[in-house]
Amino acid sequence: MPRYNYEYETSPRKVKPREKNKSIDLEERYRINEEQRKNSIEMEKKKHNENVVLILVIFLMLLVVSYRSSLINEKFNEIQDRKDNLAAIMKTNNQLEVSIEGTLNLGNIEQEAQDKLGMQRLNNSQKVYVTLDKKDYTKVATNKIEITQDEEIPWYKKIINKILGK
Repeated sequence: MPRYNYEYETSPRKVKPREKNKSIDLEERYRINEEQRKNSIEMEKKKHNENVVLILVIFLMLLVVSYRSSLINEKFNEIQDRKDNLAAIMKTNNQLEVSIEGTLNLGNIEQEAQDKLGMQRLNNSQKVYVTLDKKDYTKVATNKIEITQDEEIPWYKKIINKILGK
């Protein structure tokens, strides 16, 4: 079982030689730091702008979805109102049909005619019999109507007419 701190070899570890620090003058360091700071500010602005655009896109998408939802709700409410109106009209129609059927009874019609209009049934003295001759009063047309066609009928129409028996 190996131990963590124990080294099995007798030779020491090899160490990489250090690179010597290049001497950079202060102005160049300041210039490099300034450029890095400007780059980091530009990157932050760019990232901020991307985030703002992303938030706007998400907001617009949510706005569109909510607008569509409101349109769907309006149409649904309109359909429900029309269904309610249809149900009310059908109920009224059924009630009118029942009332018409009740008033179409012959006994009711006769009673209404007697009460409201003062009508009475015919007596034998009011009946008049008419005799008619057994002559035919209808006229028969004597002229024949002929339809002539000046145009030549195409061959396929002739075949169709023969098949259909025209």
